[in-house]
Amino acid sequence: MKNALLLAAFLFAGSVQSAEKPNILWIFSEDLSPYFGCYDDPVNAGHTPAIDQLAADGVLFTRAFMPAPVCSAARSAMITGVMQTTTGTHQHRSSRAADGSVVPGDIRIHLPEGMKTIPELMREEGYFTFNTGKDDYNFHYNRLNLYSYGTKDDYVPGMNGWQGNFAQTDAKRIYIENTWAKRPDKDQPWFGQIMIWGGKTGDRHVRDGENLDDYDVPIPPYFPDTPAYRKEWTTHYNAARGADVQVEEILALLEADGELENTIVFFFSDHGNNQSIRHKQFCYEGGVHVPLMVKGNHSALKAGTVRDELVSGLDISATTLAFGGAEMPDYLDGQNLFGETYEPVDFVVSARDRCDYTIDRIRTVRTDQYRYIRNFFPDRPMLQAQYRDNRPPVTEIKRLRNEGGLTPYQEEHWFGVRPEEELYDIAKDPHQINNLADDPAFAEVLKQHREILNQWIQDTDDQGQYPESPIQLKATYDLWKDRPIFSNADVNPEYDQFKDGN
Repeated sequence: MKNALLLAAFLFAGSVQSAEKPNILWIFSEDLSPYFGCYDDPVNAGHTPAIDQLAADGVLFTRAFMPAPVCSAARSAMITGVMQTTTGTHQHRSSRAADGSVVPGDIRIHLPEGMKTIPELMREEGYFTFNTGKDDYNFHYNRLNLYSYGTKDDYVPGMNGWQGNFAQTDAKRIYIENTWAKRPDKDQPWFGQIMIWGGKTGDRHVRDGENLDDYDVPIPPYFPDTPAYRKEWTTHYNAARGADVQVEEILALLEADGELENTIVFFFSDHGNNQSIRHKQFCYEGGVHVPLMVKGNHSALKAGTVRDELVSGLDISATTLAFGGAEMPDYLDGQNLFGETYEPVDFVVSARDRCDYTIDRIRTVRTDQYRYIRNFFPDRPMLQAQYRDNRPPVTEIKRLRNEGGLTPYQEEHWFGVRPEEELYDIAKDPHQINNLADDPAFAEVLKQHREILNQWIQDTDDQGQYPESPIQLKATYDLWKDRPIFSNADVNPEYDQFKDGN
């Protein structure tokens, strides 16, 4: 949504003095679904006290959806405030060099002329900026333009994602050493990102005595109910409990350093459940529905507020600029969630394209009642070759298929031809099992959602319409070709052209 948002007096009203800009912190989790007490999760109720309190002290958004169900595409969108399908950063882990060095010029993806990242806009407004974790941005940039600390001696242009800048947040003080403490002027306002490993941590950070180890967790019907799947789902519930510990540590460090009083805290994740092969990288609710809460000593952030409207992750980007009084470019796709001109939206679009070496294209529209999904490669099954092929969720479901142990739905869903269109009534069918796309009673609803997506593709010039360039595909091939998971996989035929050294 294009915006020309009013930065009215409310921005610095309340108990924050008008002459003092607020600090703004993104606690940006990896791979985390909203499995917390504040989201009425029955398994973790009472076991995520810090996050639940953060929500109670601020504003909780119950229906926030990220622009992509995979990290680099989502993070590229978040750091610009623009859909990755508009900027050409939609292909996961693109604009990368195989050896992690300087990205060659011919595979560099550049942002559209005149577009600046959120930290650059905040720096222009006088903010000190930092990021303790990975960038994972699918475009070429100089990190020293985005973040206020670092030298050319410790930065390699093109270093992003798995090639560097990973979070180092196991020791408490590492948060401080690479964050607000780097400011030469302690009165300077700051905007920063602290990445926590979230859904990728398992039970590593869980409090003593809080580890869920009996596998007594609900298994969605699209998965077989086996010990292997119970272990995977238990792991993610424990990861949510561990994320709670890390959030508690960060808030305690803010308070100890005297920074909490004037800091607006956003807590959210880049996408959903890392353990689930139907959540991460896919466009069902579990892939793009994330936790989102905002707390701060600010009149707009009334404690105990719960908001149920549809929200895009790109609204976080726009809202951050608004709180900081920074320039609000008219190319932003989100809006200030607390602005005077704010209007709830009728739909949120999310998109999945190539993930690692797996070529796919999926688009989804979430409206108040329904989720519509369009599969542009329906002939490629859900379980086409992917980076998780050697992990228990995939090996287990393949074993059960060979043994005839899957339900008819599971067999068709995972190994059959995907439907071109899917339509689900979320309230009645939260697991998205009953596809209404072929039900005549929902023909008009299907048409409405189809038209929303078609119009969105046209209006935004969705870059997923166009094949990825051979040079980018070759770069992806070079990233993966020597890994056993790739060489042993029945990978997409688009890579055949490179197998003879071409």
